[in-house]
Amino acid sequence: MAIQSRNKISAQFSMSGMTDIIFLLLIFFMITSTLISPTALKLLLPQSAHQTSAKPFTTVSITQDLHYYIEDKAVALSDLEQILQQKIGSNPDTYISLHVDRRVPIQYVVNVMNIAKDNGYKLILATTAK
Repeated sequence: MAIQSRNKISAQFSMSGMTDIIFLLLIFFMITSTLISPTALKLLLPQSAHQTSAKPFTTVSITQDLHYYIEDKAVALSDLEQILQQKIGSNPDTYISLHVDRRVPIQYVVNVMNIAKDNGYKLILATTAK
């Protein structure tokens, strides 16, 4: 007399739960990727064949109209050093990304370079790939 079990294990696998998770992740990544914008300023950056991989703490931008910005907030040149000191502090290994329109005279770039040098900040000049 053979004993037979009444509960048989099904060898099938339902993919409906997995596809729901995939679609939710896809929607999440699409929404978060559209929310990220590094800078809202439109600048024509100079071209370079070399790029750096350092991660800057903040960005300083100079537009064609010779207006200074820290990230997306407009600042005057006279207040730039004080605002950077408040934002960064005295950390000597801090990188600042400098975004300058290619039509800006070099003296305005040197002004920001002098502020960075006086405070011990390291400066990265942002460029577009050649």
